[in-house]
Amino acid sequence: MAGLSVDIVPCSSDWYILILILTLGNNFICHANGKAFFVFGDSLVDNGNNNYLITTARADEPPYGIDYPTHQPTGRFSNGLNIPDIISEHMGWEATLPYLSPELRGQNLLVGANFASAGVGILNDTGIQFVNIIRIPNQLDNFKEYQQRVSELIGYEERKKLVKRALVLITLGGNDFVNNYYLVPNSARSQQFTLQEYVPFLITEYKKVLKRLYRLGARRVLVTGTGPLGCVPAELAYYSTNGECAEELQLAASLFNPQLVQMIDQLNAEIGRIAFIAANTNQMHMDFISNPQAFGFKTSKIACCGQGPYNGVGLCTPLSNLCPNRDEYVFWDPFHPSERANRLIVEEILTGSNTYMHPMNLNTIMALDSSRA
Repeated sequence: MAGLSVDIVPCSSDWYILILILTLGNNFICHANGKAFFVFGDSLVDNGNNNYLITTARADEPPYGIDYPTHQPTGRFSNGLNIPDIISEHMGWEATLPYLSPELRGQNLLVGANFASAGVGILNDTGIQFVNIIRIPNQLDNFKEYQQRVSELIGYEERKKLVKRALVLITLGGNDFVNNYYLVPNSARSQQFTLQEYVPFLITEYKKVLKRLYRLGARRVLVTGTGPLGCVPAELAYYSTNGECAEELQLAASLFNPQLVQMIDQLNAEIGRIAFIAANTNQMHMDFISNPQAFGFKTSKIACCGQGPYNGVGLCTPLSNLCPNRDEYVFWDPFHPSERANRLIVEEILTGSNTYMHPMNLNTIMALDSSRA
């Protein structure tokens, strides 16, 4: 395969593909819009990798997926689409497949891949209670393996171009607080670090992850911050008496997110280019939480699917309370946004001001890249 002559062409219509088959024969690869999309991180962006693992961090039972086009659970921690799906939709791209999917082969490889795994964090000891998840070093190992597979398909030089031109999304950090530092009272990490020490430690470790991603060829990377950790229904159920957000977790988010932006600025300066873009998903979420009615939501405190106070106790299961209209809820389950909230977040990623996207939004990035093509 390595010596095979292959032409990579854009896919615009079935008629165009037929002409290409007639003129080029079978030695061509059809690649929509010429830009791949790669996703790394946790349950906010996992689209099904954990379905292939023996782990409790799964979303493969109803009512997950109730509003997905198939109305079936897919492994997404959502009632429907998640953030990567909606970005792909806006860009006119095919949705990426989970890296562990047996369907990720041949031409599907050129669309990109989703390497994310629910439960992971920046640190390898985050999410240990889930046992068998794809920790971030392993996600990056899989990215390296993916590139080898693509080189066999289209050749080394074309693979390098594909990765260089790709868009990358990475979402990490929240689990390092809720499923590590604050998982249990007197956790190992909370004994090792004060919160004011733990956050810079996380940022330092995150920088190592991003630097490795850059070494692997990524040149356009959206890096999301944590959401408002203390305001999710799971934490309200545990800490809140009158619906107020949990102060300590909110403090953690308020420390982490600005330091993440500072680190990204430093990293861009070190490499001499804007490779990493910070998405202030904390502020995006806080807009809904502060004034849900302004965005057409009925509530930002109660999860659509769950049980107990705020529907925030345990997991979303077939036996859980389920709201009739998911679009009225900021949160789908005790931890994750509804599809409608995800759509509003993606709008800010695409067009948001410097308050939300630093140093530029995704539409600006795409316009810049298009002008240089």
